[in-house]
Amino acid sequence: MGTIHKKEYLGLFLGDIIVLFVSLVLTLTFRYGELPSQSLLLIHLKPFAILFIGFLLVNFISGLYEKHTISFKNKLPITLLNVQIVNAAVGISFFYLFPIFSIAPKFLLFLYLVISLVLMYAWRMFILYKSGSKKTQKALMIADSYEAEELKKEINNNSRYNITFLEIIKPTVSSKEIIELINKQNISVIVIDTRHPALVDVIPELYSLAISGIIFIDISKMYEDVFDCIPLSMIRQSWFIEHMSSSSSRTIHDLIKRLIDITFSLFAGIILFVFYPFVILAIKLDDGGVIFSYQKRVGQYNKIVNIAKFRTMSIANDNGQWGSVENKVTRVGSFLRKLRIDELPQLWNVLRGDVSLIGPRPEFPEPVKKYSEEISYYNFRHIVKPGLSGWAQIYGEHPHHGVDIEKTSNKLSYDLYYIKHRSFLLDVKILLRTIKILLTFVGR
Repeated sequence: MGTIHKKEYLGLFLGDIIVLFVSLVLTLTFRYGELPSQSLLLIHLKPFAILFIGFLLVNFISGLYEKHTISFKNKLPITLLNVQIVNAAVGISFFYLFPIFSIAPKFLLFLYLVISLVLMYAWRMFILYKSGSKKTQKALMIADSYEAEELKKEINNNSRYNITFLEIIKPTVSSKEIIELINKQNISVIVIDTRHPALVDVIPELYSLAISGIIFIDISKMYEDVFDCIPLSMIRQSWFIEHMSSSSSRTIHDLIKRLIDITFSLFAGIILFVFYPFVILAIKLDDGGVIFSYQKRVGQYNKIVNIAKFRTMSIANDNGQWGSVENKVTRVGSFLRKLRIDELPQLWNVLRGDVSLIGPRPEFPEPVKKYSEEISYYNFRHIVKPGLSGWAQIYGEHPHHGVDIEKTSNKLSYDLYYIKHRSFLLDVKILLRTIKILLTFVGR
């Protein structure tokens, strides 16, 4: 499954480069009524090559190189349209604010954006999907969970995978019945819940089928590859022991990450400090209260840290005492929260080492105590330093106010994925996706 994803990412990226170039050729052809000469093409290719880099970056931030799940495919047209709107702003800014080239295309840029939008959609929907891998392998799933049904629905309705689940059978079925079904349906792939207690004695008998060419895949591994998260129902205690050991050995990654935290927070903090006088004045003129608020959060190894923010409320639950305090946002506070200006002081928390730029969201002590009692292995997320943004904040729905066991369990599945796969490249991916969230004001 991982090989499919890597080939897909590379194919999408290379295909987009070709589409951007072909769009330029077609644009010049439509504009001048004939195929462009070499000199004409080169004149336009120089500035547009720089724009291509910007366009590809916008594509990445917009998630066009994410896994093309069913939900992603359904949102693809509107996503591409939004991407082109941003690209239009990028193109206009480039040509009109930085007039360093001899061309200033007005109609040409508009025509290019329209043509590239059509080709990009055609490339992704009609070429990539229709000529992609076909469902040639028949698969059987041996599991009994909600995740099994979710996985079957995603795989069977998405052309990016080359298998089809014919059936999901209960783990309590005998090995004899399973083998008969495999032979009858000509099954070539078996996805199995190896951790189910009812399969302890059955698995050794099924594995003997491997010599006949049948492929066995653990359901938790496939689910993780498809959905980029690790549901709690699919892991056991041994998983945490294994990844607790690997977490303590990533000293190089942690060192590089700390250097990036210091560098970014120091420079960004100094640059953004120019906004502080205006924010302070606005808060004082609004209600005359204190400038900063400090919230106790649970950090790495369950250490309590004080997170600084610009105060946005006249009454606030800064101690995380849900239900006992009713939040009341000020007029200025509402504006600061909408633009996320209230979170600027947290850069100093990053500089101090209380939190990182990327990591699991730090929670209040009181909800953490509640979650630790009701959600298995919840405290494992504290093995790494919390962050201002993270994998769960991007993909997992989480409660903003109040205790919610179901949403927090879902969020934890993404936190566990990050802990297992955390790397420099994953941190960069999260950072770029966070930029999109900030620019679109999502999550407020």
